[in-house]
Amino acid sequence: MKAPQKKSKGRPDFLLLIMTLILVGFGLVMVFSASSGIAVVSPVYDNDALYFTKRQLVFAALGIVGMFFLMNIPFRKLGKLQILLFIPVIIMLAIVPFIGTELNGARSWFGFAGLGIQPTEFAKLSLILYLGALIAKKGEKFRSFKRGLVPVLIIVAFVCALIMMQPDLGACIIIVSCAAMMIWAGGANLKQLFFTSVIGVAVLTPMVAISYLIDPASWRYRIARFTSFKDPLAYAQGDAWQLVSSLQALGHGGIAGAGFGESVQKLHYLQYAYNDFIFAIIAEELGFIGAALFILFYLVFIWRGLLVAVRCPDTFGMVTGVGIVGLLAFQAFINIGGVTGAIPLTGVTLPFISYGGSSLLVTLMCMGVLLSISREYYKVLHKTTITSTTTKKTTAPSFD
Repeated sequence: MKAPQKKSKGRPDFLLLIMTLILVGFGLVMVFSASSGIAVVSPVYDNDALYFTKRQLVFAALGIVGMFFLMNIPFRKLGKLQILLFIPVIIMLAIVPFIGTELNGARSWFGFAGLGIQPTEFAKLSLILYLGALIAKKGEKFRSFKRGLVPVLIIVAFVCALIMMQPDLGACIIIVSCAAMMIWAGGANLKQLFFTSVIGVAVLTPMVAISYLIDPASWRYRIARFTSFKDPLAYAQGDAWQLVSSLQALGHGGIAGAGFGESVQKLHYLQYAYNDFIFAIIAEELGFIGAALFILFYLVFIWRGLLVAVRCPDTFGMVTGVGIVGLLAFQAFINIGGVTGAIPLTGVTLPFISYGGSSLLVTLMCMGVLLSISREYYKVLHKTTITSTTTKKTTAPSFD
């Protein structure tokens, strides 16, 4: 009697894994460069040049452990257990506007042991898993506008409504964009996508209006950022101070850069240089060449992730993978676009690079799910290769 064979998990996409670790390492180096000058002279940060770097390192370590853990869990199990993550996240989103810590006009943080936890970041991953499972479960019914698309839109609108209570417009834009990609990948036709856009605008408009009535001060700040985007030099001493300082950093970097650690704008000129504006420090210290190579590396990373997603033969894996890649791509585009003045600033982090524990932790967890999905493709490929080899041996001509 033959012993039962072990089920093969398939190997993960090692190129994607290595590129992820490179981005995390590069992010830690740039967080140190962008934050050390401020931290070492401030008693608030214990006059410790490594203050921000050590905190980022803690979340990087937790995130890498989480990534390897999720990478070794079959993604179909994650699809079945997604509700266990989705419900707690919804509860946190509902209560954070009332008991959370306020920062820059938004109440979106929970303080815990001196660290900040941002529920919105966890909402991104939980919503992607939830929508992926829902779209896969509906199957052919998803092409029906009423029975397939409308429930998905209601869930996305509900999550965005909770986030807008904080308010966090940038996160809502990213979530809506990811949801649109997942809806398209799930098989919705162009007419449905058009109606989705119209409904999305119709839903977001009253949400923004209600959020403005609840907290007009924070919204005046955001409107001023949009206004100053048109002519930043006219508002250089006010609302466009950050953008002008960022553009000065880009200009100072030139072609070859000022050199690692030699940024001027990070020294009390550009606020949050280690967070939302870290790309400006990359461009200042490494120059146009370094910034271009970084963007090229990021594009290859996104392309590789997209290949992993679309190669997955399972609907849940494919749709979820597309959502994760969309999350990283849209967030990077909005961050770099805002820092360079190509689009209005919305205050989102650059995935893997910016300082931010919740963002880094969730991003690495997302990569764990994507790497788990990559195992499915290589498992199918391995089975196909074995079957093909066996068939060739079986059908080989006999010369007896």
